[in-house]
Amino acid sequence: MQAAAPVRKKDIRTEQKIEKVLSKMTLDEKIGQMTELSIDVLGSVVNGEFQLNKDKLHEAIGKFKVGSVLNAPGPVAQSREKWQEIIGEIQSVSMKEIGIPCIYGLDQNHGTTYTLDGTFFPQNINVGASFNPQLAYEAARITAYETRASNCPWTYSPTVDMARDPRWPRVWENYGEDCLVNSIMGSFAVRGFQGDDPNNIPADRIATSVKHYMGYSMARTGKDRTPAYIPISELREKCFAPFKECVEAGALTIMVNSGSINGVPVHANYDLLTQWLKEDLKWDGMLVTDWADINNLYTREHIAADKKEAIQIAINAGIDMAMEPYDLNFCTLLKELVQEGKVPMSRIDDAVRRVLRLKFRLGLFDRPNTQSADYPLFGGREHAEVALRTAEESQILLKNKDNILPLASGKKILVTGPNANSMRCLNGGWSYTWQGHLADRFAGKYNTIYEALCHKFGSGNVSLEQGVTYKPEGSYTEENEPEIEKAVEAARNVDVIIACIGENSYCETPGNLSDLAISANQRELVKALATTGKPIILILNEGRPRIISDIEPLAKGIINILLPGNYGGDALANIIAGDVNPSAKMPYTYPRNQAELTTYDYRVSEEMDKMEGVYDYDAVVSVQWPFGFGLSYTSFEYHNFRVNATSFTADDELHFSVDVTNRGDRAGKEAVMLFSRDLVASLTPENRRLRAFDKVELQPGETKTVTLSIKGSDLAFVGADGKWVLEKGDFRMQSGNQTLNVTCSQTKKWMTPNR
Repeated sequence: MQAAAPVRKKDIRTEQKIEKVLSKMTLDEKIGQMTELSIDVLGSVVNGEFQLNKDKLHEAIGKFKVGSVLNAPGPVAQSREKWQEIIGEIQSVSMKEIGIPCIYGLDQNHGTTYTLDGTFFPQNINVGASFNPQLAYEAARITAYETRASNCPWTYSPTVDMARDPRWPRVWENYGEDCLVNSIMGSFAVRGFQGDDPNNIPADRIATSVKHYMGYSMARTGKDRTPAYIPISELREKCFAPFKECVEAGALTIMVNSGSINGVPVHANYDLLTQWLKEDLKWDGMLVTDWADINNLYTREHIAADKKEAIQIAINAGIDMAMEPYDLNFCTLLKELVQEGKVPMSRIDDAVRRVLRLKFRLGLFDRPNTQSADYPLFGGREHAEVALRTAEESQILLKNKDNILPLASGKKILVTGPNANSMRCLNGGWSYTWQGHLADRFAGKYNTIYEALCHKFGSGNVSLEQGVTYKPEGSYTEENEPEIEKAVEAARNVDVIIACIGENSYCETPGNLSDLAISANQRELVKALATTGKPIILILNEGRPRIISDIEPLAKGIINILLPGNYGGDALANIIAGDVNPSAKMPYTYPRNQAELTTYDYRVSEEMDKMEGVYDYDAVVSVQWPFGFGLSYTSFEYHNFRVNATSFTADDELHFSVDVTNRGDRAGKEAVMLFSRDLVASLTPENRRLRAFDKVELQPGETKTVTLSIKGSDLAFVGADGKWVLEKGDFRMQSGNQTLNVTCSQTKKWMTPNR
């Protein structure tokens, strides 16, 4: 894997330009640059078309000097032409009124999701499952190109929170539960979005906003935007790691966690925002709030008496730009705080420098707008092929009893279940709309699972009887009255049943749930179909793992397609037909039971019943499928595991090599992973930790030597005192079913916050 690009030093000429602009700015202009409004404040939908209101636009930019706008109007995806019109007019007013370009931001979270006819990629959870960082890079690069075709220079992506709790409704926005996978995928995405020089973003790249800094996914309740309680060791060692890696890859902006950690709202946490991120990492980028989150400091968190005090707390903690979607009163109150000496002018100037630096790095002062004609590859075949390949490489074969897959041609197939004929289900949230609920309106030219199987196996061989359906454009939990008996009757005349179950689309708080099991109607459908005696292949199409332990034994084949995007149906059909050999691995731990939720890197003292899975490593936690599990249509054998040195110190490089052989008769890709276990430590050790991975392709009978390299210091951990330490003693290392021990010969403790 290619390492993240190094942090670039400040560009002296850019810094001089920043100081020149800053020296001429009034306090009103400075505060305006720290303000971000929703597009809905600036216009309205008239006869189905969004129209900017010139008076409102002039008030926001001419009077309040607002420096940023976000969101899709409506909010629904717009055409490139409409985006050119909207952003172009905003830029025209901004340059005329204050001589500073506006920066527009969109949630292009899995492709060009807010631009009609753009390329959609699988959600990040799929990219994590691919264990192929190059796909993260390519998806981001193409998304940046197509976003610039829409005249937009900024996106709120990637998300690297870590999917540590299956109850959380934003599991699918991350790259999985592991901090290394999020670090690597996130940093590759940053480079894909921005390019290799964060001081000079090319016209076909955009700025990132890595989110949500940090610990957002680890809420005690499992619900969105609720408090987290995280030990300082885990906060530093795991939660911080992906953001640190993205900063080192050049991330220009970061969005802040909406919730609180250990009782302190992150938007008010000086240590995390300023000390850890800006000072310890020497990061000169910009911190932006999430949606109206300064308000939450007094309306929800109750650490401020009113909005004015909330603004004072957040800005002094390190917030540079406030996403104040509907309230220009932020500008008035912040100005009062400065005049009263409650927010120092030095803090205002620091924040504005960071905003201006972002705009100069994007070249917006010289080139406020980009033109669609300069991006001829927008939505074209070349980009579609990458999206299809990403979908193919990110769908996980979990069960293949009696080698039921791939299916031979000529089979009579029943496609059933609520996810069988829906583009909404394939895409999930952040797809044309926030909740993704209108995807079937806009994605009609793409193939649902049913349509893709008809194309692949012939419409005469494929029938559809869903049995359970979702309510059109309703919330993700709403199902129509089931018609299970119709599906059972249809199943009597086929050779195989493909049951497409899972979740409908949702996003953020509306996706909170109280029951992790898949819906009762869907479970009853599968149970009824099993009475026919026909073999069942389950297709899991879901944003997070929903418990299926009662129906899993009824299936001969199971594929977890996660949320594979507009090309997900085609990718699945290729896998089922055997045209593509599946190679994805589980990016999170799939629970078996409601009350047994864990991650693969649990502490050894948490051991319970015996775990099933290929990477047991003496693990004894009951799960449905472990992290890193995934089958192939071929088989891979690991042998000759070795290391360049069995004794090491923190400063040494360790090179682990293992020979991997394809023992089957099909070419296939294998994600080769390196795990460690500290056998004795001053904190109860983790069961195992992923330390490195690489993906290789092998022809039938071919053997390749895979070398995975780490630093000795990579095996350090954060102790109870919050300091990094590498302790003397033995580590067990594992790749596949191969293990060996290495010994650290010398304890080292770091007194600085980062190794």
